[in-house]
Amino acid sequence: MNTLILGPGAVGRLLALHLAATMPVTLIGRREPPRRQTLTTPTGETHSHEIDSVTPATLADGLAARADILHLTTKAYAAEAAFEAIAPRLAPDTPLVLWQNGYGVQPRLSERWDGPVLCASTTEGAYLDGDAGVVHAGRGQTVIGDLAGRHAELAETVAARLSTAGLAARAVDDIRVRLWHKLAVNAAINPLVARFRIRNGQLRDRPFRPMVEAVIEEVSAVMAAEAIPAPAEGWSARVWSVVSATANNRASMLQDVLAGRPTEHDAILGPLLAAGRRHGLATPVLAGLHARLTAADTVSASSAAG
Repeated sequence: MNTLILGPGAVGRLLALHLAATMPVTLIGRREPPRRQTLTTPTGETHSHEIDSVTPATLADGLAARADILHLTTKAYAAEAAFEAIAPRLAPDTPLVLWQNGYGVQPRLSERWDGPVLCASTTEGAYLDGDAGVVHAGRGQTVIGDLAGRHAELAETVAARLSTAGLAARAVDDIRVRLWHKLAVNAAINPLVARFRIRNGQLRDRPFRPMVEAVIEEVSAVMAAEAIPAPAEGWSARVWSVVSATANNRASMLQDVLAGRPTEHDAILGPLLAAGRRHGLATPVLAGLHARLTAADTVSASSAAG
């Protein structure tokens, strides 16, 4: 098996370091990642592996053509450009697994790529530790499937490989609903913690709690209009249970803000705003958060350029 992982962020390195123990892995980044990478486990143990590392420019044509699978683990806003940089060298039937937040790149690449396209949604917690390591902060569960309910056998195979490598995963036939559910929860948490630079658990305090509830109200209306079934416990209970379970976490969007990186606010809020427009729903709270984060990203980009 020849596994390519495009995107050496936290998820990409988490995958690479787990899979490297069971199969050949090549990690692809805009800059060539260090070959020796270190994984810190949830219990504090460290394990290092030598992982083949290349850039799109140095990825050998033969290696790309022989790939059994490509895991695309970039941020949502960078996914399509990153994939296009290597797609011409892949075999046209190469399976693609998308690990992005939100719901935008998934349907677009599923339509454009001739090979099988699976989507993954994960609750694994991880963050980068310098340029050559990743901390596996908390164990979670990964679900994998095709948006149209196809490729069930492939999804089972990919899930089994991940589970064997130590990342619990299973194939599902409702990945579209699961992606929308994750988007809904992310929309209620990430933009607010990024805006106010707080940990997830602080959303339970005033003045933040009413803000969360206002987001949930708009998200619930959009989900109903899109015929996305609510979780059994309801949207509000689902969001607050995630807030409690991740109370000490710095959400990924907050990490991006603190590091001066672009955020995935458009991938998370954009689909909700677009659905609201399609159905004639007013979403002023979501629109306000989107505008603020867009402005913040612009300022960060200007500062980086300067």
